[in-house]
Amino acid sequence: MTESPFVADGRAVIAREHQALAELGQRLDDNFARACHALLECAGRVVVVGMGKSSHIGGKIASTLASTGTPAFFVHPGEASHGDLGMIMPGDLVIAISNSGETPEVLTILPIIKRMGVTLLAMTGRTASSLGAAADVCLDVSVEREACPHNLAPTASTTATLAMGDALAVAVLKARDFSADDFARSHPGGALGRRLLVYVRDVMHTGDALPLVTHTTSLLDALAEMSAKRLGMIGIIDDDGLLCGIYTDGDLRRSLNQGVDVNRCEVGSVMVQKPHTIPATTLAAEVVELMQRHSINGVFVVDADGRPAGALNALDLIRAGVF
Repeated sequence: MTESPFVADGRAVIAREHQALAELGQRLDDNFARACHALLECAGRVVVVGMGKSSHIGGKIASTLASTGTPAFFVHPGEASHGDLGMIMPGDLVIAISNSGETPEVLTILPIIKRMGVTLLAMTGRTASSLGAAADVCLDVSVEREACPHNLAPTASTTATLAMGDALAVAVLKARDFSADDFARSHPGGALGRRLLVYVRDVMHTGDALPLVTHTTSLLDALAEMSAKRLGMIGIIDDDGLLCGIYTDGDLRRSLNQGVDVNRCEVGSVMVQKPHTIPATTLAAEVVELMQRHSINGVFVVDADGRPAGALNALDLIRAGVF
């Protein structure tokens, strides 16, 4: 079967950009380490500037830095010359992006930045350019050629610059010991925030909503309790009030297949002993992994002594947006 020219062209572009990234990785040197130290030592904010395609890349880099523990924002260099330069203050660090290193709008604001004593970190494809010469730290993001067949449209070069920004952000993130909890505080909205911020205690059923019976309860009465609480499971406690077993609607189907007489059987004789349990401080996202790993649809929450304190099922996690 003949390969579509579109597929061939797409693969060629990806191969070219893959090569550009491989070459970029090999080029990282002490300048990259100096750039990381400068970011860590910055007492103010990181201000990213860039024109054209570099402005879009710069916005993404600023966003990534801000969400990983480095206060940062993007300023358009054209607007900076008309008042927005006031956003840059002594103590800040400026990341200036220009593939040519000669972008007029970027060069125009450099003298002001330098007079303020602001650290200038350049990302350019030409380290010998005006921008490269003015920078305190210059990172080489050059590429052999663009993925564009005319070697004109910014493609491989923008990919390399974006990767350099990601490399800086992650290296600095690790140096700051920036944790998943820190990341969650920057992402309270959406699915990501819910996965990182929702705990079992936030979604579990408690009190009278808990489906609980003793181990001597008849299976028929236990099923009535399970149906009333509508969690698809019931917890069984021993004489000391400790959770000693669980019985689910799936277990009921298996009991019926085995010929168990639900009218004459105690739930303790058919329960699953030593069920999976969790503390209330568990992340809800971790419960999703537990359920998937053990092919279960519900779990009980116990306190430090092993007494049932709550319960939740897969539907609760779906409602919370973490499943």
